[in-house]
Amino acid sequence: MENIIPVLAKIFTGLVAIEHIFILWMEMFAWEITGKKIFKDALAADLFKPTKGLAANQGLYNGFLAAGLIWSFFIADPVWQKNITYFFLSCVIVAGIYGTFSASKRIFFTQALPAIIALILVVLV
Repeated sequence: MENIIPVLAKIFTGLVAIEHIFILWMEMFAWEITGKKIFKDALAADLFKPTKGLAANQGLYNGFLAAGLIWSFFIADPVWQKNITYFFLSCVIVAGIYGTFSASKRIFFTQALPAIIALILVVLV
C-alpha cells in the first residue's frame, strides 16, 4: 500500500493538470460552443459571444496552473518538486473554492476536490 501512494499522487496531479488544459482549451478556443454546453445553466446563451475575451483570459490562467503542475513532474530535486506541486495544487484549490461560492457549487466537485485529493496524496508521499 505504501508504494501505491506516490503513484496515486502523480496520477491525481496529472488529472488535475489535464483538466486545466481542457479548461484552457474550452475557455480560449471553444467558449461559444463547448462553454455554452457546459455553462448552459449558469450563463444566458446570448452572453457567450460578448464574454469571449473574458473567458479567454480565464483560460490562460488555467493554462498557467496546468503548466505549473506539469513542470512539477520534471523537477529533479524532491523537495522543490513537492513545494512546486503544493503551490500549484493549492492555487487550484483556492480558485475552486472561490468558484464554488462565486459561480457554481459544482466547481467544488469538479476542480477543488480532485486537487484536494491530489494534495493529500502528495503530502503523504
